[in-house]
Amino acid sequence: MEIQSVGSPLLWAGFIAFVLAMLALDLGVFHRQSHEVRFKEALVWSGVWVSLALLFNLGIWWHFGTEPGVQFLTGYLIEKSLSIDNIFVFVIVFSSLRIPAIYQHRVLFWGILSALVLRAIMIFAGVAMLQRFHWLIYVFGAFLIFTGVKLFLNRNKEEHPENSAAMRWARRVIPSTSQFHGHHFFTRDNGRWLATPLLMALLLVEVTDVIFALDSIPAIFAVTQDPFLVFTSNIFAILGLRSLFFLVAGMVEKFSYLKIGLSAVLVFVGAKMTLVDFVKVPAAVSLGVIALLIGGSVLASFLKARSDEAAKGKEAHGRTASGTTP
Repeated sequence: MEIQSVGSPLLWAGFIAFVLAMLALDLGVFHRQSHEVRFKEALVWSGVWVSLALLFNLGIWWHFGTEPGVQFLTGYLIEKSLSIDNIFVFVIVFSSLRIPAIYQHRVLFWGILSALVLRAIMIFAGVAMLQRFHWLIYVFGAFLIFTGVKLFLNRNKEEHPENSAAMRWARRVIPSTSQFHGHHFFTRDNGRWLATPLLMALLLVEVTDVIFALDSIPAIFAVTQDPFLVFTSNIFAILGLRSLFFLVAGMVEKFSYLKIGLSAVLVFVGAKMTLVDFVKVPAAVSLGVIALLIGGSVLASFLKARSDEAAKGKEAHGRTASGTTP
């Protein structure tokens, strides 16, 4: 099965050059000095990345038509939504390893830079496999349904990536220290190179992204198998992940129903993949369903958070009125 792509060699080269330029600008200019990323800065950068993605989407729409435009937007929405699940884990990683806020951006920058390369490899491998073995689309679909159900069943389970097999292996194999040495990933002590906690955090970030990519990349294949659209929508979502982390890291506990929405998205796209040869779901319908599932779960989460805060306020007021203290 031959998979057509809207991406010409010139478009590929231009997009990759754009990504490299933005990364160089990010680290070399705006974040040259390590500092704690505040909410306002994270909000501005999140707006920048989302705006760039939407402008790129308009370009796809203008030059290649409605169908590729909707496919890119749907893929971007899927990736952006699933990336929030990464943030839950990143918060736990930085908390468990006690990574100072001033160094978290540096860890995420290099982690996401590695993720761009790894995801590119996974995307091209996936496209090549689907071209040669069409039946794999059913395997991907079944895997997404399984993952969605598993995510729903384990939605309240606490994750401990710092105790994972990968982390235990890294600590055994890589000589390390528990001391920080500025923003460095390695330090030299008595002639020996030792990994600092920043490197351990970086390894966990990379392993986490690879694990989540096993879900998100097949999910985009349910929307489009065009390698250019899959790659660009994926990369735009990943590029905005750092700013999104600093924007919502302090509010992750308020997204009570987000994992339910994400699990529903995975089941939906998985079902779409398994039925691709029997039921044709228009790209616009997929976009609407996914937007409804994610938007509904986020709205329900905020309503629940407001309800819980109101209940706590009434309880505190009642204790004050009765003359008792908490």
